[in-house]
This record gives sequence, structure tokens and C-alpha cells, in this order.
Amino acid sequence: VTNAQYLEFCQSAGHPLPEFWGMDVFCSGPDFPDHPVVGVTWVAAMQYAEWKGRRLPTEAEWEYAARGGLAKKRYPNGNDVDSTSCNYNGTYGHPIRVGSLPVNEYGLHDMAGNVVEWVSDYYAKDYFLEAPVDNPTGPKYGKRRVIRGGGWRSGKMCATVVFRQSLRPYWVDMNVGFRCARDL
Repeated sequence: VTNAQYLEFCQSAGHPLPEFWGMDVFCSGPDFPDHPVVGVTWVAAMQYAEWKGRRLPTEAEWEYAARGGLAKKRYPNGNDVDSTSCNYNGTYGHPIRVGSLPVNEYGLHDMAGNVVEWVSDYYAKDYFLEAPVDNPTGPKYGKRRVIRGGGWRSGKMCATVVFRQSLRPYWVDMNVGFRCARDL
């Protein structure tokens, strides 16, 4: 979700702007509207998705999409990343325009690097040891929500398709954004 798309939601729904929009690093450059939105809570991401008639992907859906159909790779575009395929570890100093980096095999942009992304699941450290094989939807309860993919401030390991972290649902972070999913 880009800054322009999120601004439309804020103006239409009377939702507050993201906290970090006042910082020069996020508001600079003519392509700011095309950067991924950051500083959005999980709750706000869910509200945006509902407003668009969409939803946040589950953690399993996110990983499936990030892999791009290739099961045994570390990153969305292969087994290694560099600054031409991933915005990570402060390479550009801020999020960059959505779609600036190569797409994966499913045609999806920015599945590793640029921003870490909220998904719908509650977080449980060992959930996938006992989760159903088909379409796991995460634990039913929890205090934290899962975030996936590396961001512009994350290290290389965070950009792998398997790395998972969590945050409280009302937390805002300058490295965290989101994308929407829809049922087919």
C-alpha cells in the first residue's frame, strides 16, 4: 500500500495520518506518494484493508507469495540479495518507490526489503510445528501480530522468505508497512 493510497483512506475515512509523515526522511522527493506507507499499526492496516474490501494476508499466504512458486530458495528472487534486488540494511536510507526492485516469479514487488509487512496472524513462536499443513491461519489468540519480510532498516537475514517477527498490534514502526490480499 502506497502513501498515496493510504492518504486517500485517511481523507475519506477521517483516519489520522501516519506518525512518521512529519519526518523529512519519509516526506522528501517527488516520488513520496509512491513509497510504501510506514508507521501504521496492525489495527490501522486492518481498517484500510476492510475499507478497500480486502484483508491482510495470512502468514502462510504471505510466505507462499514471497517464494514466488520456488520452494527451496532463501529470498524472493533467488538464494542471495544485494542492493539491486532488495532495499535492506539502510541501502537507500529510506523506503523507496513501490516496484523499484525486480519482481518475483509471481510478479510481486518488494516481498523482501523496502518495508516489513503486517500479516493477519497472531504470533506464536512454535506455531508451525503443530499447524495444519493446508492453509494455516495462525493461532486463535495472542498479544502480538506477525510481521514478515525485511525492511529498509533490517539486516540481510530478515529479508529471507522464512524470517518472522512480531509486534503488538498498536505499535508503529518506521520499517513496517503492509499489503492487502483478496480471496480468489
